[in-house]
Amino acid sequence: MKKEIIIDGNNAIMGRLASYAAKQVLRGENVIIVNAEKTVITGDRQNTIENFYAKRRRRGSTIQGPKHSFLAEKILKRAIRGMLPDHRSGRGKEALDRIRCYKGIPKEYQESKKILAGKEKIGKYIYLEEFAK
Repeated sequence: MKKEIIIDGNNAIMGRLASYAAKQVLRGENVIIVNAEKTVITGDRQNTIENFYAKRRRRGSTIQGPKHSFLAEKILKRAIRGMLPDHRSGRGKEALDRIRCYKGIPKEYQESKKILAGKEKIGKYIYLEEFAK
């Protein structure tokens, strides 16, 4: 059995967390991310929110766009999926199956040792939970 890597998403920058997780699952590790809602997206708050909701609005128009979830753990998993090779078949699909994202910390992982991915934030940022529902 492959070992599990448990990552605490508290104050972690989403892009860096996603690239690290993608690299680990491509190696064959199982990655569990807890506190997904406390992940940080850097950049202007208003611009980030407007871009996200613009993607949601495109879905209802005559031109059908992609589906975008409002759940923080699904938003994070989708960011990781974007960093994997072909997620619909082969190596990317197998890697995506080895990722688990959770809101909060489930009971079975509370006592486990976690990798702290976050650090002090500088500049503009927004927590994932602020626009996820």
